[in-house]
Amino acid sequence: MRLSHFVLPALSCALLIACSDTPDPNDPSQFNPNQGVGAQYGQYPGQPGYGQPGQPTQPGQPTQPGQPTQPGQPGYGQPTQPTQPTQPATVDAGQAQPVAPIVAPLAQVALDGLAQKDMKGMRADGAPMLASFQQGQTFEQQIQLQPGRCYGVLALGLPNISEMDVQIVVHQPPLPPYPLDQDTTTGPQAIVGGPAKCVKNPLPSAGPAKVVIKATAGAGIGIAQLYSK
Repeated sequence: MRLSHFVLPALSCALLIACSDTPDPNDPSQFNPNQGVGAQYGQYPGQPGYGQPGQPTQPGQPTQPGQPTQPGQPGYGQPTQPTQPTQPATVDAGQAQPVAPIVAPLAQVALDGLAQKDMKGMRADGAPMLASFQQGQTFEQQIQLQPGRCYGVLALGLPNISEMDVQIVVHQPPLPPYPLDQDTTTGPQAIVGGPAKCVKNPLPSAGPAKVVIKATAGAGIGIAQLYSK
């Protein structure tokens, strides 16, 4: 009876150990030389070289494809600002070239026909002014205004001048030049003063002035005549 009392418990304990699935860590037969250190120390995640088995290493952050470069950084594909075009310099049309009346005899005939109506009662004062114009060019003729007289100017542009302008300008130094009167009509014919709107010398004595004619639009031959009474 005493022998069975000790044998049965010992036999039961041996059977329990043999049936257990958990290997004894201290058993040399359980040592696996292929098992790395990282597998034994997998309980320390986040430390280099000690990751848990089966978890891939985190790759570096890839560069985002197609990300535009920052503006203002040189050499990174920023488009070059287009060069501002140079503004063309303003060109002075300059002075028209005077021509002899024989070059355009029909211009004098046409002007005389207009004067019979627009300068009625007045007579030509001095020689006619005749010049070849490009668009925007002017022609000036010095005149002398007498006190107490009435003046007018008639101008005509041929054949392709579509807008002719004329004015009488007084210049008495040290005073600045100023126009006594100027044309306000449109078309190739221009008129200043005349019987209906007389232009007079504002000074009590004779003084210099000038007639200025301009081909505002178009080009061709321009003729002008000063009239007085």
